[in-house]
Amino acid sequence: MNNYRINKNYAKALFMLAAERGQVDRVADDMRLVGSVCDGSRELNVVFANPTVRFDKKTAIVEQLFAERVSAETMAFLRFVVRKNRTVNLRGISEAYMTLYREDKGVVLSDLVTHQPIDDSARRMVTQMVEEYTGKTVELREGTDSNMLGGFKLEFDNKMYDARLRTKIRKLRQEFAKNDYESKL
Repeated sequence: MNNYRINKNYAKALFMLAAERGQVDRVADDMRLVGSVCDGSRELNVVFANPTVRFDKKTAIVEQLFAERVSAETMAFLRFVVRKNRTVNLRGISEAYMTLYREDKGVVLSDLVTHQPIDDSARRMVTQMVEEYTGKTVELREGTDSNMLGGFKLEFDNKMYDARLRTKIRKLRQEFAKNDYESKL
């Protein structure tokens, strides 16, 4: 069970602790790592969600995965999460922490999807446009969709700019369908 409220509360507690100790940036790097490890391993998520896997096994897994790679504060937090039987929420907690971190640092997360990877000049242009629109620094996540005919889709701050070719064609079809042209024959 991945619960948004639980994720947000744990992330907020970790963020407050990190802020108190001046480790907000370091813990953000750690939570990026935790999120990417959880995203990249379906088996790990299955083990974390399995209630029959004992507490000491989950602790050993977390220790083996992260002990050498994260700060002492983050490791203590991960042990706490395991002790509270919330390992299933690790991915959500890391996402919630990153949301808090971006809000604190004035960063907006933008998702750009194109048919094929874009070059540096296009990347700079998109980043600059979003920065001008939001007044915030942009963290751009890029993705590709081979089903996309052309154009792009950009999402940020709960807004979406859809410049996909398929969308433009659909809008043209709708316009032609409601055409009020009257024949003079």
